[in-house]
Amino acid sequence: MESVQWKVDGMSCTNCALSIHKYLESEGVKEPKVSFMEGEVQFELPFEGSESKLKKGISSLGYKVRGSEEEPTKKFLDNNKERTLFSLVFALPLVLHMLPGVHIHWMMNPYVQLAFTTPIFILGMSYFGRSAWHSVTKGIPNMNVLVAIGAAASFGYSLYGTLIGQGMLFAYYETTATIITLVFFGNYLEDASVNSTQRALKDLVKAQKVMANMIVFDENHKEIIFNVESNTLKVGDILLINAGETVPMDSKILWGDANVNEAIVTGESLPIHKKIGELLIGGSTIENGTIKAYVTAVGDNTVLANILKMVKSAQGEKPPVQILADKISAVFVPLVLSIALVTLIGNYFFTSIGFGESMLRAIAVLVISCPCAMGLATPAAIAVGLGRGARNGVLFKNAKSLETFKDIRQVVFDKTGTLTTGHFEITDIQLLEGITEADFKILTYSLEKYSNHPIAKCISSTWKNTIEIKWQQIEEVKGLGIQATDKDGNTYWAGSYKTLLDPTIEDGHNIYVQKNNKLIGWVDVADQIRPEAKEVIETLHLQGIHTVLLSGDRKDKCEQVGNALGIQEIISEQSPEDKLNKLEELTKISPTAMVGDGINDAPALAKATIGISLSNASHIAIQSAQVILMNQGLKNLPMSLGLGRRTYETIKENLAWAFSYNIIAIPIAALGLLGTWGPTYGALIMGLSDVVLAINSFRLFKKKLV
Repeated sequence: MESVQWKVDGMSCTNCALSIHKYLESEGVKEPKVSFMEGEVQFELPFEGSESKLKKGISSLGYKVRGSEEEPTKKFLDNNKERTLFSLVFALPLVLHMLPGVHIHWMMNPYVQLAFTTPIFILGMSYFGRSAWHSVTKGIPNMNVLVAIGAAASFGYSLYGTLIGQGMLFAYYETTATIITLVFFGNYLEDASVNSTQRALKDLVKAQKVMANMIVFDENHKEIIFNVESNTLKVGDILLINAGETVPMDSKILWGDANVNEAIVTGESLPIHKKIGELLIGGSTIENGTIKAYVTAVGDNTVLANILKMVKSAQGEKPPVQILADKISAVFVPLVLSIALVTLIGNYFFTSIGFGESMLRAIAVLVISCPCAMGLATPAAIAVGLGRGARNGVLFKNAKSLETFKDIRQVVFDKTGTLTTGHFEITDIQLLEGITEADFKILTYSLEKYSNHPIAKCISSTWKNTIEIKWQQIEEVKGLGIQATDKDGNTYWAGSYKTLLDPTIEDGHNIYVQKNNKLIGWVDVADQIRPEAKEVIETLHLQGIHTVLLSGDRKDKCEQVGNALGIQEIISEQSPEDKLNKLEELTKISPTAMVGDGINDAPALAKATIGISLSNASHIAIQSAQVILMNQGLKNLPMSLGLGRRTYETIKENLAWAFSYNIIAIPIAALGLLGTWGPTYGALIMGLSDVVLAINSFRLFKKKLV
């Protein structure tokens, strides 16, 4: 099925996203991801040719769909800042006239007040009213219903008084003007606050759009350099990148060497020395040196694009804690409308304040209530959490993983390439009778080049200039090694001690090479423990997390690494199937995170409560893990666990504020404790309530995680 990603203009709150989500589900779309913060919708088309119908359906809800690359059409008064300023021009005279001690004689005329209020009312109804109408007709009333009804009630009541010649007794035009102006202002503040929570993601977006020095050749093979936009580059284009410049796209160095800062995508602030043949990540910066490189990936295939896609996809996910808030948001608007009606009737019939004052209290109830606060509580915190993670080289594939980290009580580590560097060196080879060193290298290389295991890669890269044997048949047996058959029917093994049939042969070597089940030699390699591993393990222990080493390697080597790092439980000599079963046992005991290389450990990573991959950046989109540590190091593991816990704490704080605010604010408005300016104060307080959530979420950028 075809996947689509649309930009949708007009989404202003969670209720907006919820209405689009429910519409798409009603049309057969499975698990659509709708993010009002990003203004994006992602889903798979339910059937061929449904794209046009779904676009029209979303448009019928009052929103505008545009392509993922299409820029929004600029129109007059098409953002909250412009709407606020426009409304303020007309609202200020109305408000100043009502202040004690201020008398503007010509503002006493109700028709003058009507003239000042009408432009604001028309603008407000074209925005809030249209959105409210579409949401009601689709059965999912949003916050704009409350604003539209409040503004329409005060305007209609004032207009009625003006037309019957009793304008001064029915004069609530300033209420209409201030409600609409302040809600626009509140929306503007919310937009600004939400944008600040997206800071890290926006930094990554900016890194995608740079200028590039493209090298072309004239008829005399002389280099000519053109300055072009990075989005026009194609795979194979040759680039000149100087010190201080940003790498435009994923590339491979052809000439020169340089120190490269990859902090924008890996979180690693120290520059990395890169030389001929090594890969450059688009968005990284050349700190010193000059290089020539050819483009290896463009557009959606680059590392940076995959990071953005992953983070945005995760933002569209709903973690479990948001389910309750969504359910309440869906019934919140009808509930507030009912409370406002009860407020109007109760105050009019059971107090002596009269209909006008009773109406003001009901309007105050409408505009002070804030369903957006409950809807914003989770997405704002998730956006900051995902953004901070991405900025520090930690990628979460979904929001659920970010929340689930709070429950993790034990962490399981693979050994090779995870606790160790995975960069092996051949330390010794031992030949038995009947084979020369040259033939042994040819044979071993020809076998190991077909394996992705780090030891096999070490051997094949070290002996890659040798002649290669053409096999009749070859296969990799997971957990054992490589088995092959030549054209003469001879069978060969390059594998672990488990492949040997002779029990008298000593254990303790890395790769045993056999011909027709007879040992002809072995290879020893050395691997080193990651320098940051011990500190990471100690930090986890201080946090009360149980650590486990789970490896297919021999017991003595596992114990050597595990004891050096102080790991609490060591399980060795496990096949991939054994690992899977053991991990299943561990997850039944308590929620478990598995840390592995993301390739050989794919089944175990998928089985864990949370799978964490230490992966080469170019493989980020194809790993089985839910969390990816971009810089191939363990140092950000405690940070990622802490980020999950702090994000959940922030979500709880936000939800507590949202519920408390509405529980306190609505009765205050209903009882008239806000005074005659109740609707005005209500609109202002409502706008600020969302800003409080955004600011609290933004604090997550600064919170200590470890």
